[in-house]
Amino acid sequence: MTISFNNMPDNIRVPLVGIEFDGSRALQGTPGMSAKILVIGQKLTTGTASAGVPIRITSKAQAEAAFGRGSMLSAMFNMIKKANPYTETWAIPLADHASGVPAAGYVGFSGTVTQSGTLCLYIAGTRIAVAITSGQAPSAIATAVAAAINAVTDLPVTAAVNGSVNTQVDITCRWDGETGNDIDIRVNYYPGEALPAGLSATISNMAAGATNPDISSAITAMGDEWWNYVIMPYTDATNLTALEEELASRWLPMRQVDGIAFCAYRGTHANTETFGDGRNSALVSCMGTSISPSPAYLWAAAYGAVAAYHLAIDPARPLKTLPLPGILPPAISGKWTIEERNLLLYDGISTFTVDGGGNVLIEQTITMYQENAYGVADESFLKVYTPATLSYFRYSMRARITTKYPRHKLADDGTQYGAGQAIVTPSVIRAELIALFKEWMDAGLAENLEQFKRDLIVERNADNRNRVDVLSPPDIVNQFDIFAAQIQFVL
Repeated sequence: MTISFNNMPDNIRVPLVGIEFDGSRALQGTPGMSAKILVIGQKLTTGTASAGVPIRITSKAQAEAAFGRGSMLSAMFNMIKKANPYTETWAIPLADHASGVPAAGYVGFSGTVTQSGTLCLYIAGTRIAVAITSGQAPSAIATAVAAAINAVTDLPVTAAVNGSVNTQVDITCRWDGETGNDIDIRVNYYPGEALPAGLSATISNMAAGATNPDISSAITAMGDEWWNYVIMPYTDATNLTALEEELASRWLPMRQVDGIAFCAYRGTHANTETFGDGRNSALVSCMGTSISPSPAYLWAAAYGAVAAYHLAIDPARPLKTLPLPGILPPAISGKWTIEERNLLLYDGISTFTVDGGGNVLIEQTITMYQENAYGVADESFLKVYTPATLSYFRYSMRARITTKYPRHKLADDGTQYGAGQAIVTPSVIRAELIALFKEWMDAGLAENLEQFKRDLIVERNADNRNRVDVLSPPDIVNQFDIFAAQIQFVL
């Protein structure tokens, strides 16, 4: 028998027409790669989901029920579904840390209102409009503002008139931890908005939030499930380091459940530079937000959702100019110049721009990797597209080999064996990998075929004769970022 049957035995004497099926040649071309997003974040006690247990979320209503209305995770999922309603998305909810402290701030009112108008208060980028009448006392305004805030149950905060100062509205985050410090409070954002004549407002920014949840339980819950994209709301060193270590482990050849994390950092340019300089992961991409009305955890949600959608379509195509739906840009004074943004791109921080309509657009998407183990500047993993494309290369290579040669025997090149035998040799695998590389080129993911063929090594392991060793040297396609020209004009 020269044909290698999978299920047809060789010792049957009973008359039989036995026909089996073999799907090893059924799939043609480069395989598609399913994408899955994992969101880490906090739930409220009103949420029905169990802390530390992965849950799949398909709608805003489900997120509100699972995590509690006004929770971090509920808001993040609302933002994610605006940006990317199609990618399968899960969450691992976390409870507050036992030692956590919620962030708090306040808005105080004073003056004599001489003309009726509208107070436009913004909390976490959400507009709360409060009607103010001429002659209305500051204490009455405070009462009305507190009621208006509490009426918007999607807000990440609650409000109450201060017990000692009745013209002051105390604002408290619904959950504990540092992320509440990123909740922005301001009056008047859009052109034409102004306080009613005679009214003054004093704002104390959200602060004193402390002790984020420990994400170690979330990492444990991740198991060996393949999460292609992780959205991370926490940027404290402890949690970010733990996630970086887990992602690095997932990229190892014995696990191969690789993923890329997306986060965001709110702060001044100097603070953002300092934060970026302190990180060095090729598997984390952080967007600097400046002082935006939208909190950093919502930036992370929008950024990760947009990246996940488009990288799944083409892992090498630039994300620049893609909008982040629902995100409000900083005021003019908070928009970074091209010089400032360029500096951040040397500090591991991704950048954004704002178009004429006020839409936040991705400008440059990089990882936080900046130097090698010896402290030398290293651009090998500068772009997010590098690990994203490599992830697809590995996936498609695994799919090709396991699909076409699932139960094959291994022999040296030149071995004489019958046609139809399930035998593979190094030269057969080499030809298969070259064919796969051509498909990568057709998909616009790789270039330089002759270099690949020249440098490709496929050999049988000298010590383990059941093993084939491969050195695959793909030249990853690059991104068209810069067009440089000189116009030498003649008069």
